[in-house]
Amino acid sequence: MELGDEISPSVNRCVRALFFELDHRVIQGIQELVPSYRSLLVIYNSLVISSSRLREEIRVAYRELKHTPAPRFRTVRVPVAYGGVYGPDLEWVAAYQGISPEDVISYHTGETYQVYMLGFTPGYPYMGDLPEAIVTPRRETPRTSVPRGSVAIAQNQTGIYPVESPGGWHVIGRTPLKLFDLKKNPPALLEMGALVEFYAISEEEMARWMP
Repeated sequence: MELGDEISPSVNRCVRALFFELDHRVIQGIQELVPSYRSLLVIYNSLVISSSRLREEIRVAYRELKHTPAPRFRTVRVPVAYGGVYGPDLEWVAAYQGISPEDVISYHTGETYQVYMLGFTPGYPYMGDLPEAIVTPRRETPRTSVPRGSVAIAQNQTGIYPVESPGGWHVIGRTPLKLFDLKKNPPALLEMGALVEFYAISEEEMARWMP
C-alpha cells in the first residue's frame, strides 16, 4: 500500500494509522504487516483470502482511519558520548558543514526525532528530520564494521546501530543503551512512531554506563 511519495511526518502518520487499524481488525489471511516511511507491506495467504477481498478489506480500513486514532508514543531520552573514539566522524561532519564539533552536537541534541520505521538490522531506527545545518551525505566508502550503539547521520536522517554491522552513515557518537534484546518483549527499545531526544554525556559517564 503506497500512501505517499515523500518522507514526511504526515505520510508516516497515515502509514502508522493504517498499520494499527489492520492489526486491530485481525483479518483472516493476513500473515504480517511491515510499515515503512510511506508504504505498508501486507503479506497474506492467498489460500485463505483472495487479493480482491483483501483489497476491499483494506479500502474499508482506510476509510475508517479517522475514527481510529493511532496510539500515542512515549518520548525516549538517549544518552550519547559524542566524538573521540565513540564518534570518529564528528570532526569530518563539522568540517564539511563549516561549523565546530560543538555546534554539530548542539544541533543534533536540539531536536526531537520521530522514528519513521525500523529496518536494515533488527531494531535499527530510522529517525528524522535533522536540522538543515547538519544534513550530510552518506560516507563515500561504507565501513565494514560499525560498533553496537553507534549514533550516526546521513542526509536528513539519524539512526542508531543496534548491533555491530557494516554501515555507510557518519558516526558522530555512541550510546550505551541496548536497542535490541531478544530476552525482552518487545525486543526493540524503540518502535515506529516513538519520539527520541538525544543528550550528551562524557566519556567517563559512558564508561560507567557500559557493562
